[in-house]
Formats: sequence, C-alpha cells, structure tokens
Amino acid sequence: MPSLKPILNPVVCAGLLALTLAACSTAPAAPALDPVPPPAPRPDAKTQLEYGNPPPLRSGRY
Repeated sequence: MPSLKPILNPVVCAGLLALTLAACSTAPAAPALDPVPPPAPRPDAKTQLEYGNPPPLRSGRY
C-alpha cells in the first residue's frame, strides 16, 4: 500500500493557499465619502448672549 504522505503535502499547501486568497478577496469595500457636510452646530444661549444672535442661515445655494 503506497504512502499518502507525499501526496497530501501539496494538497494541504494548495488548500491553505486557497483559504488565504479567499480570506483576502472578501474584504469589504471602503465606505464612500459623503459629499454633504454636516450641519453647523447651533449656538448655545451663552454664545448668543456674548456675541448676539447669529446671522440667518443661508439657503442651500451658494
């Protein structure tokens, strides 16, 4: 009966290589950048008392 040890070594190496490549290829894509900036924070009561009311908000167009 022939020994299976010489045959199993390349099969095990090929299997480990396939698992390694599969693990690296399924990485999630980077999230897309959001082109809309976050809204400006509203001034608190102390800021309004020190500096007055803020100017009215601009419309969405520049």
